[in-house]
Amino acid sequence: MKIKVGDIILGLFIILAVVIMIIPMSTGMLDLLITLNIALALIILFNALFAQEALSMSTFPTILLFITIYRLALNFSSTRAILSSGEAGDVIATFGSFVGGGDIVVGIVMFIILVIVQFMVITKGAERVAEVSARFTLDAMPGKQMAIDADLNSGLIDEMQARERRQKIQDEASFYGSMDGASKFVKGDAIAGLLITVINIAGGLIIGVTRLNLPIEEAMTTYTILTIGDGLVSQIPALLISLSTGILVTKVSKEVDLSDQLSSQLFSLPKVLFLTGGVLVFLGLFTPLPTLIVSGTGVLVIVAAWKIQNTLQIQAVEHEISTEDIEAEEIRRPENVVSLLHVDPIELEFGYGIIPLADANQGGDLLDRVVMIRRQIAIELGAVVPIIRLRDNIQLNPNQYIVKVKGVKVAEGEILFDHYMAMNPGFVEEEMDGIETVEPAFNLPAIWITETQRERAETLGYTVVDPPSIIATHLTEVIKKHLDELTTRQDVQTLINNVKESHPTLVDELVPKLLSVGEVQKVLMNLLNEGITIRDLVTIFESLADNAVTSRDTDILTEYARQSLKRAISSSFLNENDSNSVITLDPSLEQMIMDSVKQTEQGTYLALDPEITAKVYESVEQEINKLISIGRSPILLTSPIVRIYFRRLTEEQFPDLIILSYNELDSQAEIQSVGMVSVS
Repeated sequence: MKIKVGDIILGLFIILAVVIMIIPMSTGMLDLLITLNIALALIILFNALFAQEALSMSTFPTILLFITIYRLALNFSSTRAILSSGEAGDVIATFGSFVGGGDIVVGIVMFIILVIVQFMVITKGAERVAEVSARFTLDAMPGKQMAIDADLNSGLIDEMQARERRQKIQDEASFYGSMDGASKFVKGDAIAGLLITVINIAGGLIIGVTRLNLPIEEAMTTYTILTIGDGLVSQIPALLISLSTGILVTKVSKEVDLSDQLSSQLFSLPKVLFLTGGVLVFLGLFTPLPTLIVSGTGVLVIVAAWKIQNTLQIQAVEHEISTEDIEAEEIRRPENVVSLLHVDPIELEFGYGIIPLADANQGGDLLDRVVMIRRQIAIELGAVVPIIRLRDNIQLNPNQYIVKVKGVKVAEGEILFDHYMAMNPGFVEEEMDGIETVEPAFNLPAIWITETQRERAETLGYTVVDPPSIIATHLTEVIKKHLDELTTRQDVQTLINNVKESHPTLVDELVPKLLSVGEVQKVLMNLLNEGITIRDLVTIFESLADNAVTSRDTDILTEYARQSLKRAISSSFLNENDSNSVITLDPSLEQMIMDSVKQTEQGTYLALDPEITAKVYESVEQEINKLISIGRSPILLTSPIVRIYFRRLTEEQFPDLIILSYNELDSQAEIQSVGMVSVS
């Protein structure tokens, strides 16, 4: 692993703090290190001041720890120099004599004030803000995560943006949690600086009197000035670091600089400045306050307010002109229609009366239900559902909604707000009063009932659902019905990549050596078109890899894949605990169908006589009605070689007919034939 220069410098900086504590430093070296400490504090302060958001200095807690250790090491070294030789360099001596003005009492008072300001005001405030920020950031994490999921589901952001936002939320939580702990370094540093100063004064007095035989007054003067200087060169950088901490944890805006934010918030309203200037002029003229200073300041504030007002008026006019120019230019640009070419895979549009159901602020949970639809279909069918875009449409009736697939309306429905839909499962004899309607997902007869009737309906045995559930169920069924055409090559590539993580050999053998992504897509689309789950992609890919060597016909490969999924198919369409009633095909009809199959370069097709086709439809309809009359799902069994062609023949006329081959049945399934499709 290559060692970077920055790593070496960082390591040397930490070692330097230890070396400073162990090895006595010359006064010149001590001056240099103290100056470096002040420079680092200023660099940190200005970085915190001009950072646009707190995460711009995400390493601040670590920086705080390093700079605190370095400053305490300097305190240790300077204390040793003061007590051992009575000298600690020009920087400390200058600070001690200059700030105190040659007066010990003044110097002590100034130092105490500085410590109080740092410890009681800035440090304590920054510590509290960091603590509260950490608490509220952690408490807000679940809500922010849900907001990201909602934006992702509604199409406002894509997967990459959602991942970036989630990472930012985690970074914020880690940062404010670290700042809550790191602020204790600042507090401890202030206390340590005060204690070191007291120890230095007492220790210097004892050494000066007992060892150097200095008069008490001279010893007090010498060591107090040096101690005050040492405390100042330590506490001033500490004060700057405390100020940096406070600035960083109190940042709110992430879009503008702090200077722009302060100026816009303090000086953006001229009337505030006019009032302030007027008050100052009044105080200067009618009170004993210095008239020239107070009233003069008031006049300057009024002049500034007048100039700001003129500037704002000019900016408003320029902004209006600029906006009109931009709009006109946008209209003239030929590229402005490009954004209109995008077609959303799935859209749910609704009238304004349904908006409360989709608005979380009004207690609506439709958005959460839509999020669960994608999870539910992924679990049931193993397919990736595109982002479902929700939008209101004022052109619809207030309680109407429509579902669009690739920009074309494929389903619609209408609900009654504050009502419930009650459906008779078939065994409830007592009728209820309500508004007759039809359940939109399965076209079942139903009635709209009020909230007061809900409990009674449930007691009688009615199936009662609320409006969000009606919309979500309808949307789910529409998506399932059109899931094959919503499955793109990119989605298939995502599924292939997912399988490749655990089965790289299988994928490398199949794609692209035997089949292209498009051919795999066709097989998966065929399966989804008939409601077959593709969640077990490993089994499907194994089947394709075994049979693609002899045939690349995607229809034939689909049949092989179905046979490998016979356990899943039987579980989906057949009852494991009861006998299953089905209908079959007349063997003579099967032979007739096979004789009508024509082979071409583009594939195979069925060329059946129209009269025969009409008889087939009539017979199929009669047999389906038999199954429906006894409460069974319409299932038809054929031989494997005929299944695909009979499916093509009947899929438009009987879309709900489930057509299975004998090779797709689990050995444990109990089958009972109750009819036969025939043309004789």
